[in-house]
Amino acid sequence: MIFGRSERGKPPVEPVTLKILVAGGFGVGKTTLVGAVSEIRPLRTEELLTEAGRPVDDIRGVEGKHTTTVAMDFGRITLREDLVLYLFGTPGQERFWFMWDELSEGALGAVVLADTRRLEDCFAAVDYFERRAIPFLVGVNCFEGAPRYPVEDVRQALDLDDGVPLLMCDARDRESVKEALIGVVEHAMAYAADRRQTVTT
Repeated sequence: MIFGRSERGKPPVEPVTLKILVAGGFGVGKTTLVGAVSEIRPLRTEELLTEAGRPVDDIRGVEGKHTTTVAMDFGRITLREDLVLYLFGTPGQERFWFMWDELSEGALGAVVLADTRRLEDCFAAVDYFERRAIPFLVGVNCFEGAPRYPVEDVRQALDLDDGVPLLMCDARDRESVKEALIGVVEHAMAYAADRRQTVTT
C-alpha cells in the first residue's frame, strides 16, 4: 500500500486509488501512453515477436514493431497526497484478451486508443467496455503520416454513442495524455451520477 506524505506529528494519509485501463489494438501506443505519464518506471511485460507467432499476430500497418505486451503495462500518478491514479495497459493481441476481465476488475474507466490507419483494431475494446458498462473515451493517437479526419467522421466510423468522449491525442506527449486521463475521470464521474439518478427515479 502506498501512503502519502504527512506533516510532522500527523499520521500518514492512506490515499484513495483510482484505476484506469488503457486499451486498443496491437501497436496503437498503449505502452507509450503509460510510459509518457507515469511517475515511476512503468512495469512492462513485453516480449519479442517471433517467427512462431507470425500466423496469429497481424502486424499489417505496424511492420516496424518488434515487441508485444503479453500481460499488462502498469504506471502510477500521484494527483494529490490523498489521490493516486493507477494505469493498466491491456494486451492488444486477441490471444491475450483473456486477461482483460482480470484487469478491468474495479476500473473507474478506460482510454481506448485508436489509429486512423487501422480503426477496426479498436472495435473489440469499444465493444468490451460498452457491454460491461465501463465508462470510456476514445483517444485517436495522431501518428506521423497517418490521415487526419474530423472528430465527427471518426465518431461515425466507430459508431460511438453521443455520450462517449472522443479526442485527438499524442501518446508520446505527457500533457496530451494528462488531458485524456482527466477526460476519463470527468466522464466516469458524470456516468456514475447519471446512473445514480436513474436508480433513484
